[in-house]
Amino acid sequence: MDKSRLEIKVGLFVFIGLVLLAALMIMFSKGASLFHGTYDLRLRTSNVGGLKLRAGVLLAGVQVGTVSAIQLADDGKSVTILLKIYSRNKIYHDARFVIEQAGFLGDPYVSVVPTSNAPPVLANGDEVNCQEPFNLQEVARSTSGFIKRIEDTARKLDDSVTDLRRVVLNEQALTNFSMAVNNMRTFSEQALGTVGDINAMVATNRDQVGLAVSNIVFFSQELISLSGSARSLMATNSTDITAAVKNIETSTEILKSLMGDIQNGKGIAGTMLQNQQFSTNVETIANNLAVASSNLNRFGMWHFLFHKEPTPKPPKSGK
Repeated sequence: MDKSRLEIKVGLFVFIGLVLLAALMIMFSKGASLFHGTYDLRLRTSNVGGLKLRAGVLLAGVQVGTVSAIQLADDGKSVTILLKIYSRNKIYHDARFVIEQAGFLGDPYVSVVPTSNAPPVLANGDEVNCQEPFNLQEVARSTSGFIKRIEDTARKLDDSVTDLRRVVLNEQALTNFSMAVNNMRTFSEQALGTVGDINAMVATNRDQVGLAVSNIVFFSQELISLSGSARSLMATNSTDITAAVKNIETSTEILKSLMGDIQNGKGIAGTMLQNQQFSTNVETIANNLAVASSNLNRFGMWHFLFHKEPTPKPPKSGK
């Protein structure tokens, strides 16, 4: 074989190997495939949980793409994940994207969870939300804090039980409680005795009790009958009663008007009461009548009429 032709064959073989190596590098680094096309999806999430480039994208457990890029937002509060999805795999817009972990300590990957597969289908460049991964360390920290709060609560509860035992379950409190129980038992025994006495009294005076109850029933019936009669009387004489009440109201108004006139000095009676001379004359007449009645009581009618002593009668001679 000619040496030049051999060099050409070796060079061609090395070139083909380099092309294949470049293709493999592109397929594993950029997520591209030499056998089928891809389209891009953008995921928004707040935490990728250690997701790395070239991580798999699994739909129902089957790899349908890879992670081609992970970009942190300028504010540092969100992350954008670029996915390369194989063109033959269709993902609907209602699918859920979740970052999960293979096993307990496996590598994270993007899981696509289909729901009702309602159209439309996600197209190249669409942006969707992604659920952040389960953070075991955050859960462990939360659990640690929760356990600490439980320990604090248990310690407070233990202190409360100790205080309760010291205050309530001491010897004096137990003695008082025992005395209260004894008093309650004594009171219950006395109550039972009283109930027995009442039962015995009722049994002994059964006839009298029955008579008293009968009298009460009869009295209540009489009251019912009396109330019925009163109601009938009111219904029969309602017109007369109304007229009488109206007359009383009219008389009251007239009397109030008359008293107001007297107080204000109107009319004969008001003028007489308001006249000072008339009041003086009435007072003088009253004084004279008092003197006359006093003299009449002292000297009798004869002296009052003739102003002379009556002739005394001779005494009777005794036999």
